[in-house]
Amino acid sequence: MKLRTLFLIISIFFCCFKVNAGAPRIDLNHVKAKARQSLTFCRQRGYNTRYCILIDMSLPSGIRRFMIWDFKKNDTLMSGLVSHGCGRNPWNGVWSKDKPSFSNMDGSHCTALGKYEIDGRAWSAWGIHVKYYLNGLESSNNNALARQIVFHSWERVAENEVYPNGTPEGWGCPAISNNTMKTVDALLKKQKKHVLLWIYQ
Repeated sequence: MKLRTLFLIISIFFCCFKVNAGAPRIDLNHVKAKARQSLTFCRQRGYNTRYCILIDMSLPSGIRRFMIWDFKKNDTLMSGLVSHGCGRNPWNGVWSKDKPSFSNMDGSHCTALGKYEIDGRAWSAWGIHVKYYLNGLESSNNNALARQIVFHSWERVAENEVYPNGTPEGWGCPAISNNTMKTVDALLKKQKKHVLLWIYQ
């Protein structure tokens, strides 16, 4: 019986290892290309040239696709999970974990792709009660303020990867875990210039 139990444990371990080994990963070359474009954009607009936030929506929501990019080190300072909008699906589900819909329309409950300026800090009803307003800088996301799309934390966003499961979906806001927001908030409060947040595929 003990030998059979040991065999079962080993089988489960290797099964889990194979799932994790086959999980999608951030394409670092793609991220670096986006970071170079971001730095050029930030220099032209007078934004922060030390950090930006990159969110790669081509990845499933159970994978770390939220990144703080350090321009000086040309590398990721930290990463984490981030939610996207549920669209026509029920709120708080994971229906579109692999293929989200994107929209700039009010009432769509979708995340909008594009570059955002991270603006004022305020109280939030969600997570650690901190939110940042987002000014959409492109035609694909220029309704962000009108739609009340903000950057905040959410207790339903896990601290670690949950793939092949997904991150619960909200009404379009990029929401991160509470602990991730504590770190991000501490960093953003120290910045004198606006930080760029870019949601892309």
